[in-house]
Amino acid sequence: MHALTQVLETFVFAEVAEPPSGGGGGGFGMLPLFVIIGFMFYLIILKPDKKRRKQQEQMLTTLKKNDRILTHGGIYGTVVNIHTDAGDITIKVDENSNTRMKITRSSIGQLIKEDEDEGKNA
Repeated sequence: MHALTQVLETFVFAEVAEPPSGGGGGGFGMLPLFVIIGFMFYLIILKPDKKRRKQQEQMLTTLKKNDRILTHGGIYGTVVNIHTDAGDITIKVDENSNTRMKITRSSIGQLIKEDEDEGKNA
């Protein structure tokens, strides 16, 4: 019995004293995981944002007089004058009193189509 105890103690202590094997790859084992996470980040966040910015820029370049717009602040208006040099746009907010506002191009949220406008009035 005493010999069995010595053998077991030697076996247990021998395993504890040995350094772990197989984990010292220098971090290159995680590289494929980081590449996959980076690719997913691009597909989920960067690509749709780039597409949205491109559509917004296209909408701003095709903007013309008498277009109905909605600003990011929730103000509806009609484009009266476009100042291409300064980046400002003058919009008419009220038809009855001819109230006008000067806003920046970047504050325009969306262009309101005529068929959408008619659907709201109906």
